[in-house]
Amino acid sequence: MLEQFEKIGKDALTALKKVTEPAALEDFRIKYLGRKGKIIQMLGRIGQLSPEQKPRAGQLANKIKKEVTEAFDRLKNTLLQSQEQTGELIDVTLPGIAVNIGKTHVITQTLNELLEIFGRMGFAVAYGPVVEDEWHNFVALNIGPDHPARDPFDCFYIDDNVLLRSHTSPVQIRIMEHTKPPIRIVAPGRVYRPDTVDATHMYMFHQLEALVVDEGVSMVDMKTAIAQFIHAFFGPDTKWRFRPSFFPFTEPSAEVDLLLADKTGKESWVEMGGCGMVDPSVFDAVGIDNEKYTGWAFGFGIERLAMRKYGITDIRLLFENDLRFLEQF
Repeated sequence: MLEQFEKIGKDALTALKKVTEPAALEDFRIKYLGRKGKIIQMLGRIGQLSPEQKPRAGQLANKIKKEVTEAFDRLKNTLLQSQEQTGELIDVTLPGIAVNIGKTHVITQTLNELLEIFGRMGFAVAYGPVVEDEWHNFVALNIGPDHPARDPFDCFYIDDNVLLRSHTSPVQIRIMEHTKPPIRIVAPGRVYRPDTVDATHMYMFHQLEALVVDEGVSMVDMKTAIAQFIHAFFGPDTKWRFRPSFFPFTEPSAEVDLLLADKTGKESWVEMGGCGMVDPSVFDAVGIDNEKYTGWAFGFGIERLAMRKYGITDIRLLFENDLRFLEQF
């Protein structure tokens, strides 16, 4: 056994001569000097010897341990001095590298800006459930059973009467059900439609709707509010227009178009969303006197607003989480 002890000592010193970097030095320490290392195990085997052999074995084992430990410490100091001279030593007291904590997503940036604008205009913010029933999503909004918008191919139905909301207009119904006029709210949120995904369509997107109900409300009020919003969001020189349209829940109805330029400077009219005076049948559905009150509403797609403002040409870029794109905003 004494020969085995001597062999362990020689092997350790030979292995130590081959160590040239701190990582390898740590591996050596674990292998030979660690709690389960060969030299510690060697010391533990002394107790297995006869009383006559123990003294000599103990002296040899302690000698080997001392020699290996001293050689280890000398090499460790040498490597540390070498690192100091070459400037590679890590100073653990220095501040760490700053962690990139990311940025607010461009859709969230746009939504926050919109809510700030409408907040200055006196609008409160209202939210509603993403999973809706047909009454709030269609019936109360004067969208009849034969309307194309209720086709199963145009909605994400969960069962015969429950679906993922296809617009944020149900929030208007829920507010009018439980709130007496005057009402002045905006309703942001996600909506779902099984559209074919392309540069301008996505099966999930965000809308922002506005609703005003009070006595004497007219289209002049609506036009003024839309003009204030467009000029605050896109700039005071932005040109826009009303274009006659039809929505079951507003009468009269209109589309809002902006005159925007592309990268080449060519201008064209671009649709932004719909608006109109609240249809009296909608007031009847929620128990508001349509002889006393009038109201107007409009709805814009938040992705569409962001794309027009920042010159984004493909809606898919907003959802692909490509940092090269997102870090531009």
